[in-house]
Amino acid sequence: MWGSRGRPSEVTCIACGSAVDRADAREYDKHGDRFDRRDKEFEFLCKPCYRDISHQPRGDLEALLEESGAGETSREAFLKRYTELATGSARSENER
Repeated sequence: MWGSRGRPSEVTCIACGSAVDRADAREYDKHGDRFDRRDKEFEFLCKPCYRDISHQPRGDLEALLEESGAGETSREAFLKRYTELATGSARSENER
């Protein structure tokens, strides 16, 4: 079902997979800037999952996850790259 602005009235929680009314969900922006809405599609959390997440600043966590290949590479490749980047053991192409 679509609301008056063309948005779905029901969304899926990215944490638990529950379908909830959009009005009962909280927007989640993986870039940490939910107020800049230009050209964005938001993901959603149900209220219980939203209460359970840490609301502390994430720094560059999402950028680190993306650079590590999260969701795009095998678990083994992701963990290896993440560890290298997080510990500073990754060398730049110029250093190799």
